[in-house]
Amino acid sequence: MTDTTSYRALKARFQPLFDQIAAGAIEREQHRELAFDAVNQLREAGFTALRVPQVLGGAGVSLPVLFQLLIDLAEADSNLPQIVRAHFGFVEGRLSSRDAASQDYWFAKVVAGQLWGAAMAERSDSSTNSVSLAPNDPHNEDAGWVLNGEKYYCTGTIYADWVAAVAMHDKDFFSVVVAVDAPGVTREDDWDGFGQRLSGSGTTRFDQVAVAPEHVLRRFKPGELRAESYISSFYQLFHLATLAGIARAALRDATAFVQGRTRAFGVPGQSSPKDDPLVQRVIGRLSSLAYASESLVLATANVLEGVHQAELTDSAQEADYVDADIRTFQAQQVVLEQVLEATTLLFEVGGASATSQARRLDRHWRNARTLASHNPAIYRERALGNYYLNGISPGAAWRALHEQDSAHGATRDEASAV
Repeated sequence: MTDTTSYRALKARFQPLFDQIAAGAIEREQHRELAFDAVNQLREAGFTALRVPQVLGGAGVSLPVLFQLLIDLAEADSNLPQIVRAHFGFVEGRLSSRDAASQDYWFAKVVAGQLWGAAMAERSDSSTNSVSLAPNDPHNEDAGWVLNGEKYYCTGTIYADWVAAVAMHDKDFFSVVVAVDAPGVTREDDWDGFGQRLSGSGTTRFDQVAVAPEHVLRRFKPGELRAESYISSFYQLFHLATLAGIARAALRDATAFVQGRTRAFGVPGQSSPKDDPLVQRVIGRLSSLAYASESLVLATANVLEGVHQAELTDSAQEADYVDADIRTFQAQQVVLEQVLEATTLLFEVGGASATSQARRLDRHWRNARTLASHNPAIYRERALGNYYLNGISPGAAWRALHEQDSAHGATRDEASAV
């Protein structure tokens, strides 16, 4: 369950900032004005250090409290949770690693207000990783590394101080961190999606970028890309929390729209749509969709919190990680449909005037549809069926695909050598 006392105190602390962010949301959308001011305000308010342990200067909140606050932030402007998603993922990764030296080093920067973006995905004709990491000295990895290549969908990086990237060297994956102002790093705001337009999910390029040994976080084989962890579920739940906030915003805006109206379709003269049973029914449905979405997100956050606590006591089992994946995938199937319904249904209370560009009510559907497309639900639905029918967990299925790809790659290499 959510720590109600902790959440209420933090809600009171951040609500004035959320209100300020909400007040500028439509104008930012109208002019495609990147949310630098809002992001800086979140940093200065300590929002980005919520998960850092208190002994290291953060708030040390639980995952349910974090996701409750993310829903609140998403109601104000759904771009903001997505902008800080990679940042919180980086923090969670350090927490999950339980590496005290790494936590001391990086969390001091987080508490100081520094922000992380991500450079993981690419736009290419396959899912391979073309970004390369090469040692300065092949015989001494402590001499540092050089990073080269290009990434896309680099959410939040345009706002960040650091970028967490994945690169390849000698058939291994490397997780690295580089400063965005390091020589050879360039960021481009070329995200052209019709939703989440201010999330900064564009291109990041690396040209002979120096990477210090202490900024190499992890080295792992392709088949270990989804090693047992709740981090993949954490990232997905971030999107679902943002969607739940969008559903709340749809309810808020539809209610305000109806309350201010004095005419309705098919009713002569002035009327009071808020007293119309059909309109009341729509608002009632919107409230139920928003409540159900939020409830599913928080229930899943409690599952992830259980896994995190088990990790802290070295008692986490494979079944815990599988359960985190399954519950998150199940929540996704329902939350996506609920929020997409809500963001369409809100137009039933307003007629043509609800489509006014000045109101930008369409942003709720566009943002929800864009978020829903990031991790296609059809693949997760299939993974759930495979798990219940055949007992194959999503993580095991993922690793099997990598093993098949590696085997096919080896066969291709042998054929080309003949």
